[in-house]
Amino acid sequence: MTTIWTDSTADLSPSLIERYTLSVIPLYVLLDDKTFLDGVEIQLPQLFDFVSRTGRLPKTSAASIGDFLKRFETPGPHVYIGISSQLSATLKNAILAKEHLGRDDIYIVDSLNLSTGIGMLAVEAAELRDSGYSAAQIAEEISQRVPKVRTSFIIDTLDYLYKGGRCSALQNLMGSLLSIRPIIEVRKDGTLGVRSKTRGARKKGLMSMVADFEKDLPQVWLKRVFITHTGCDEDAEFLKQELLSRAPIEEIHMTYAGSVIASHCGPNTIGILYRLK
Repeated sequence: MTTIWTDSTADLSPSLIERYTLSVIPLYVLLDDKTFLDGVEIQLPQLFDFVSRTGRLPKTSAASIGDFLKRFETPGPHVYIGISSQLSATLKNAILAKEHLGRDDIYIVDSLNLSTGIGMLAVEAAELRDSGYSAAQIAEEISQRVPKVRTSFIIDTLDYLYKGGRCSALQNLMGSLLSIRPIIEVRKDGTLGVRSKTRGARKKGLMSMVADFEKDLPQVWLKRVFITHTGCDEDAEFLKQELLSRAPIEEIHMTYAGSVIASHCGPNTIGILYRLK
């Protein structure tokens, strides 16, 4: 059976990972001189407690070539769907590991995305596998779906994303009024950009994301939508009800972001992730 790999930045819940028989390669979180495996040795409360106590931001590190070699040395075939090559060296390391092994039964798919924008593709890859698709067919089909994924999220503080260097478009917002709430999107090239800016109450920002979803609604694939966040459960439930009031979505999965994603977006971040037909 084809092994479907993703990485810890896919932000899938343990129940989804088990349900779809997915394998996960963790990235790393660095808190001062200590290194932790994302989703294995560190969770959100520990991460944000560190920032609260020290005033210092966490750092992150890609999964290494060696990490992939250990996984890919096992009998194949393998399909890895990973974090955008524009946001992490993880995907490049996966490619280098494949080249080192010289195997043609390992397939690498650049999601050009993050969080459950990756996770939904991994889940769909598992569904294809279970429907009888070969590894090559899975990689080809998922690659065609990559441009159809839509990811946007609202952040509560500019510090994490800007200082982490993952969104240079935030530079012109630094020093602006604190009431500005930027909505970040993953662009088609796998980079991050500011989709829009709202002022005032946080709920305005949430409703702006709902409005963007509604604009796409005629083209939205309604089988599965994700709401992923860094600990704002009430906002997640609010968004769920708003989306359900607008469309007959079969499954809405609410998941917590992992520590790598949270290291770059901060607390009270929440996003809506879906794909087009």
